[in-house]
Amino acid sequence: MTTIKKPKSPGGRKAGRRHPLSSVALIAIGLLFTGGAYAAFSTSTASAETSATSQQTIGEGKKLFAANCATCHGLAAQGTGSGPSLIGVGAASVDFQVGTGRMPLQMNGPQAEKKAVQFTDEQIAALAAYVSSLAPGPGLPEAKLLDEKGDAANGAELFRINCAMCHNVAGAGGALTEGKYAPSLDGVTSKHIYEAMVTGPQSMPVFNDMNITPESKRDIITYLKYLENNPSPGGYALGSLGPVSEGLFLWIFGLGAIVALTVWITAKSN
Repeated sequence: MTTIKKPKSPGGRKAGRRHPLSSVALIAIGLLFTGGAYAAFSTSTASAETSATSQQTIGEGKKLFAANCATCHGLAAQGTGSGPSLIGVGAASVDFQVGTGRMPLQMNGPQAEKKAVQFTDEQIAALAAYVSSLAPGPGLPEAKLLDEKGDAANGAELFRINCAMCHNVAGAGGALTEGKYAPSLDGVTSKHIYEAMVTGPQSMPVFNDMNITPESKRDIITYLKYLENNPSPGGYALGSLGPVSEGLFLWIFGLGAIVALTVWITAKSN
């Protein structure tokens, strides 16, 4: 009786038997496809959740706008005789105006006064999201531009060239025409300073990125925060109103004190 032997593979392995590493390869391929499918599903789910959250935030902002802003700015933010259009002003403008309490407006006057904030941070974010959804406009600044770690010397030069004529070289503010004024910048947050530069509230001009780059805006903020955090080396600064005011103070009170002392000495001698 003849025994038939099974042929062996070139590597010495019997035909019909799987390679020892084939199971490992199949498991690896299965894990790869499973992981890819899970990642794709997670990404699509996260995108859907983000979109739903954004739409919900915009919806909440629209309700807040209708209840608190539409009287002056119109139901569609198109503007009325009592308030300008907000289409295209962007999230930065809303965050500045509402975040500093200037809006909603308390009373008519030469310009909106800074006052206590009427809304929570979440409500302000919702209002900003709604207005920014109407048309493109300046967005909220990135955190890296507000870290106050720029070049203070460059910021000081830029501030003197572009801002000091209204806000004073030390950011103390000053009077303008027709009852308007440039407010003091002491205590103003870095975010609101940046937003003011890109939106130009009240009588302030707009400094877009072509006029002053984002990095230069960061330098200006760094300079203002340096002034805020470091006291005047010359002692009492008299509100940093400048050499004219300081000189006038000396003339009135200094010379007045000398004259009063002279009169008193003369009276005593007589």
